[in-house]
Amino acid sequence: MKNITKSTKGFTLVEIMIVVVIIGLLAAMAIPAFQKVRTSSQDKAVLNNARQLAAAADQYFLENGVTFVTQSGLVGAANYVKALNLVANETYPSGFTQGITITIAGIAGARTITYAP
Repeated sequence: MKNITKSTKGFTLVEIMIVVVIIGLLAAMAIPAFQKVRTSSQDKAVLNNARQLAAAADQYFLENGVTFVTQSGLVGAANYVKALNLVANETYPSGFTQGITITIAGIAGARTITYAP
């Protein structure tokens, strides 16, 4: 007579389903938090770019005695801001006037930020 032993190694289907549900719940809580952090960091980077442009425009105004400058007069290898790195496909103004607020549109296709120097 053969001795038949039953193997008890492995996981049952119910145990695997419970683990999958728990992972799904954790993901459902983590994804919105990640998106909020991503949005916040994009907005802060765009605001920092606006501050740099405003500071560069102020310096340009002081050095040249004019109240209007185009973006190409501020951004470039030999200018005040070496490079303007886009964060979320935003659009910066093409010109800057001394003391006027800067509006950056199209941040991630949905948001707009205004910076008042």
